[in-house]
Amino acid sequence: MPSSLTLFFIAIFCLESLAAMLQNGFIVAVLGREWMQCLRLPSGDMIVACLATSRFCLHGMALLNNLLASFNFCSIVYYFNIPWDLINTLTYWLTAWLAVFYCVKISSLSHPIFFWLKWRISRSVPKLLLGSLIISGVTVIPVATGNLILQQMIASQSSHGNCTLADRTQTFYRYFLLPNVVLVWLIPFLLFLVSTLLLMFSLHRHLQQMRDHRPGPCDPSTQAHTMALRSLAFFLIFYTSYFLSLIIAVKKITTLQNLWHWAWEVVTYAGICLHSSILVLSSPKLRKSLKMMVWKAMEKRQFISSCQYQ
Repeated sequence: MPSSLTLFFIAIFCLESLAAMLQNGFIVAVLGREWMQCLRLPSGDMIVACLATSRFCLHGMALLNNLLASFNFCSIVYYFNIPWDLINTLTYWLTAWLAVFYCVKISSLSHPIFFWLKWRISRSVPKLLLGSLIISGVTVIPVATGNLILQQMIASQSSHGNCTLADRTQTFYRYFLLPNVVLVWLIPFLLFLVSTLLLMFSLHRHLQQMRDHRPGPCDPSTQAHTMALRSLAFFLIFYTSYFLSLIIAVKKITTLQNLWHWAWEVVTYAGICLHSSILVLSSPKLRKSLKMMVWKAMEKRQFISSCQYQ
């Protein structure tokens, strides 16, 4: 029986996942409606819409996987791990491309490569999105195959009790499956890391130049750049913790019955959830749609209240 603290973290994780699914569902609904009405979407919004879709699915799969595993439905969880691997890898690539897009469009770096990328990046977004889906599908095949082989070796080991087979299972997992999984996640994470650090460096340098010309700390442009730097630093920390948490999970350092597993899940998925909030609040289009939705909900509530009192 799980402890009360473990149940508390499980409840927080469930609420957090549902909140993230609502946020990403809102982003998909707003941008998807515009995409269908106008038959086109700005390149940045296109990446955000695809990222919100993948995160919606990722949070749903994470919630389902963790709950099934905690109730000892391990045989069912294996079949859900394959789509989770696909969606998680796709989310990594889409997050990396969003960081690259913002870095190229916003940064003031004067290297010729950046000038070339500024000219090419917007037209290359559909190809990048399609390439991310293809890469995620291709890279998940050896991981899924390795997991299937590992499951068969574990089942054979438990039925025969063979120590040699147990050693082979550990060797297969340590030297084939684990490096393959880490490499699949590491490449887009490094791309995200480099792009985010370059953008932070460019914003910090530009902020210092603005402060030299506008010493006032209350200048709106200075405050906007400061907020952008804080948001980037915040997401960099939490996204790095998300990456490390996945490495810890595949290395099987924590178990599902462990209190710290659920606490770590809450912390890591909180970063992605809050980044979705930042995407909504930093986009004028999404912010306007959110205000209209809130106003309509308040007007409907006031109308229902007035009808009840009459």
